[in-house]
Amino acid sequence: MSWKTECGLMAVHGRGDITELLYLGLYALQHRGQEGAGMVTHNGQKTRIIRGLGLVPDSMTHAARARIPGYMGIGHVRYATTGKATKLRNVQPLLVDYKGGKLAVAHNGNFVNARALRSELESNGSIFQTTTDSELLLHLIARSKAKNLVDGFCEILERIEGACTCVALNEEIILGYRDPMGFRPLSLGEHDGMWMFASETCALDIIGARHVRDLEPGELVVLDGKRARTVAKLGGATKPSLCIFEQIYFSRPDSILFGESVNAVRRRLGHLLAQRHPAEADFVISIPDSSNSAALGFAEASGLPFELGLIRNHYIGRTFIQPEQSSRIDSVRIKFNPVREILDGKRVVVVDDSIVRGTTSRKLVEALYESGAREIHFRVSSPPITSPCYYGIDTPSRDELIASKKNVEMIRRFISATSLGFLTEEDLRAAVKDPDHYCMACFNGAYPTRTPEDARTLLFDRD
Repeated sequence: MSWKTECGLMAVHGRGDITELLYLGLYALQHRGQEGAGMVTHNGQKTRIIRGLGLVPDSMTHAARARIPGYMGIGHVRYATTGKATKLRNVQPLLVDYKGGKLAVAHNGNFVNARALRSELESNGSIFQTTTDSELLLHLIARSKAKNLVDGFCEILERIEGACTCVALNEEIILGYRDPMGFRPLSLGEHDGMWMFASETCALDIIGARHVRDLEPGELVVLDGKRARTVAKLGGATKPSLCIFEQIYFSRPDSILFGESVNAVRRRLGHLLAQRHPAEADFVISIPDSSNSAALGFAEASGLPFELGLIRNHYIGRTFIQPEQSSRIDSVRIKFNPVREILDGKRVVVVDDSIVRGTTSRKLVEALYESGAREIHFRVSSPPITSPCYYGIDTPSRDELIASKKNVEMIRRFISATSLGFLTEEDLRAAVKDPDHYCMACFNGAYPTRTPEDARTLLFDRD
């Protein structure tokens, strides 16, 4: 099965050639997906696509971008967690010809009712080309009897359950949408009269765009070249369920997410972590880069100095979002190198954002001991992850989650730390605005949609 999960979206409706703006925005979102990237552009006459496997510069070279100039376009960076991720056919955006002309779609999230929808469509004659749930949007639109694309999307989006943040492009407009629970982010930006969507504000910053606001949960917005206008608000009074892991791990700290600074939230998590689990140590280090802000917050609250005890090789991908466990284990030593002269003989507080499977933490602790650390006090700026996520995070199986089988002391022994401390759900709620609007199902099993048993397999494995 190809399970498309945490990804990055970018869209621009402007003037002249916006291809480079799209490219730069996707480059800024590279942390959200490293297995493939693509973009679709339209120049008034032709709609064209480039897609490739790997990182953004490899997937969309300068020569390739020069062949697809356009005044509007959408782009996507992808990561998948199961199945064979190295299938070009699953790289987005997806582009088709249908009764309304050209249509391209890019999506971030997981549909929990994808299997049922696909079975229904296949029984009615639909032929699928990919194993990603995003293709369902295209088939549903193709079957819609709506008179235009906006009405068609309003019709089909009511059938989607789960996480659906998406952008779509035809030969006239760009659509941007967040599902009624708002699991995944999408921001609206403007630059010199050009309007755009981006998964994170850091993608707007890189092109000098102004962050206008976030799309609201359930909001469908149209970019028509002159303005951005809300055309529908779907889902009624559905309670938002924003993904707390966007604040803890996924998003870049220089982004504004769900109305607040990611860096500020992570600093507060670090402060709370120091208060809940103080340690007698010589200094604090982070597991770079996603825990840097939390580690700085721990240092601020504890009065301990912050040191660079681990150096990250930035030319290898994020271990948490690699699809194969073997790759995840093998890449730890390549990605992080301890600084022996800092660590030797010292008592060290190590701050990380999460422990998912425990294998990476164990390898890191082992490397720190080998570099001379005398004590390692491991601190985690999130609670133990006990339940799988069905909305776009790499935790498809409860059996893979160490905290679903082991208590804190057992996890401590498994990773060989001197001491181990996690935050609580109460701490998370204290660190963010509107805590009742967040999904914390990975920590407490309280899923905001259908039960996980109904969604345990989302699509057939066709790779």
